[in-house]
Amino acid sequence: MSRSIAVLGLGKFGRSLAESLYSLGMDLMVVDRDPDLIREFSVKSTVAVCANLENEEEIQELDLKHMDMVVVCMGTSLGPSVMCVMEAKNQGVPFVMAKALSPQMATILKKVGADQVINPEAESGVRTARALASPTILDLFDVGDNLCMIEMVPDKKWIGKTLLALNLRQTRGINVIAMKEGGNTWSYLDANSPIKENATLLVVLEKKHLDQF
Repeated sequence: MSRSIAVLGLGKFGRSLAESLYSLGMDLMVVDRDPDLIREFSVKSTVAVCANLENEEEIQELDLKHMDMVVVCMGTSLGPSVMCVMEAKNQGVPFVMAKALSPQMATILKKVGADQVINPEAESGVRTARALASPTILDLFDVGDNLCMIEMVPDKKWIGKTLLALNLRQTRGINVIAMKEGGNTWSYLDANSPIKENATLLVVLEKKHLDQF
């Protein structure tokens, strides 16, 4: 069963998020005050609502209580973001995520009930910097406070060897969970199969081990 998710605010991040969620088959509500955007997203969502998210009554009329998740995407507007987070939690939404562009805004949104606060621009910058600084890392994703997942090219010393022979979990503190060759299809890597030169690996490791890359 698909999850019901509301995306409040169709700025650049909100639009990208909404399009991705809808393509994944989510039951999606989008809300913005721009009628042109709402017309565009009427075919990219389950429900598209034109509403002023700076107006408390209009936020209440969205009837968010039926949503599994609400994502508040107005990162530059503290007042509307606070109202949307509070109203969603007051209506009993299990999980509310909010966008914030500063630590101060993030602190306030957490205090009024946001379950998770994100800063997509800053997180993207950190990921890009790490990737650019390493000849091995192609992309990096935080999994939690201590874990991360990286997409990487294999170390030259790994080419032609198997995971069983390399014993990377013990020797390097990393877990290879998938591999792809050339295309975009990931597959599990057999511990007895040699790593190929054109392979890309998906690896989970503790952040304290990142320096080795």
